[in-house]
Amino acid sequence: MSSALVLLLLAPVAMANINEGGVSGEGTYGETTDRVVTNAGFMVIAFFPLLIFVLSMLQWRLDKRRDARKAAAKARRTNVDWQGGW
Repeated sequence: MSSALVLLLLAPVAMANINEGGVSGEGTYGETTDRVVTNAGFMVIAFFPLLIFVLSMLQWRLDKRRDARKAAAKARRTNVDWQGGW
């Protein structure tokens, strides 16, 4: 477990481009400009409301299924045909 953590922490250093003078600080994406950082920030800002919306829709659908299942069980309990034995 600790070796995996060490490898994960050292991976960015291993992936950095190295030029003649040493480490350039440039990763696999390329040069990090203000525009790249701004666009990444906008992506993060758009991601979280979208995630909340998708998870809310999933929860709404699951609640709807649960309520339908409860209503069907109640209808079966009150139906005379399903009561009793033979």
